[in-house]
Amino acid sequence: GKKNPLFENDERFSQYGKLAPSSKADFAFVQHMIYQLAENGTMACVLPHGVLFRGSSEGAIRKYLIEKLNYLDAVIGLPANIFFGTGIPTCILVLSKCRVNDDNILFIDASEGYTKDGNKNRLKQKHIDKIIDTYRNRETIDKFSYLADLDEVKENDFNLNIPRYVDTFEEEEPVDLDSVSTELKQIETEL
Repeated sequence: GKKNPLFENDERFSQYGKLAPSSKADFAFVQHMIYQLAENGTMACVLPHGVLFRGSSEGAIRKYLIEKLNYLDAVIGLPANIFFGTGIPTCILVLSKCRVNDDNILFIDASEGYTKDGNKNRLKQKHIDKIIDTYRNRETIDKFSYLADLDEVKENDFNLNIPRYVDTFEEEEPVDLDSVSTELKQIETEL
């Protein structure tokens, strides 16, 4: 946190302009890993969904990672309840210092691709293969993935919440209110 003056001069954190809050140090870990990453390195890290959209200093760090460093390659949303000890949904951030596709970010919503295994959810090989194939092909798949250009991410104020990019909305069948009303009147008469 900002109360520790050591971090203001620490190369791992100082360039971002803001320090990760001590109550939510997720980005401090990410920044440390990026600092240790080779110049031609790529990393993937599992984090809680909050890192995708929390504001304040985390928003500033996220913006710096995307706009100034351009290290974020992909955001992969995972199902809730797949890790021991926590039921929260998680995501994978893929970060690279040597991005090939440096004008876009791939969003994958794999939150529905799981199998129930007792009281936990589990990714089967077919789910993992679909995530990997989509990442490798960097393709938009309806209700599963979206390739967003950096301008679109900037328009969203660097908010990486997956539903902003991957539309998983399922249209509900319209309800015929006239027939429902008629049916209710008929039931009332019968009663």
